[in-house]
Amino acid sequence: MTDSYEDLLKKAYTNITGTAATTERFTVPTARVFIEGKTTILENFGEIASTLRRDPDHLMKHLLGELGTAGKTDGTRAVFNGKFDTDQINAIIRGYVEDYVICSECGKPDTRLVKDTRILTLRCDACGGHRPVRKRRVQAEADPNKLTEGAVLDVTIQFLSKRGDGVVKLGRYTMYVANAKPGQTVKVRITRIAGSIAFTERAA
Repeated sequence: MTDSYEDLLKKAYTNITGTAATTERFTVPTARVFIEGKTTILENFGEIASTLRRDPDHLMKHLLGELGTAGKTDGTRAVFNGKFDTDQINAIIRGYVEDYVICSECGKPDTRLVKDTRILTLRCDACGGHRPVRKRRVQAEADPNKLTEGAVLDVTIQFLSKRGDGVVKLGRYTMYVANAKPGQTVKVRITRIAGSIAFTERAA
């Protein structure tokens, strides 16, 4: 006995909704980071670039710019000069996804980077939308509240890093304070700034 029109319609609708649910699942791998000597290793760099469907060189250039350091790719790993926190690298990758991967029209990751008359544009294959890629770092550097090395300021610790340092978020900056606890207000001097990361020491 053949199915009724209503039954066939239900089956077709089920197939359509099932497909949509599958395409909406998009998970960026969490960065696996460890310190090796004076360098930081992003072990699953290749997996992250593959999931985002982006040129590894483009992703690497973005990471180096945000971290304010030098580095290289080593097979499927990325190696950065200096010691960087896992949370910071994950935050940079999330920013990259927002700027260079996710469509602002439909929210899907089915996009491509296209150079159009010297303007880098994000084009979406899912909805056809497109937009120029935002210049997040240029905007940040124009911030009148930009931190400078040697500056002394009072900060309130917001949370702890995985290594136990106090962490403070100030605009685009992530500041690390040794031997500090969440909720504690301390006076610190900025000793070094590397990209969006600020290192400090206690000030008298």
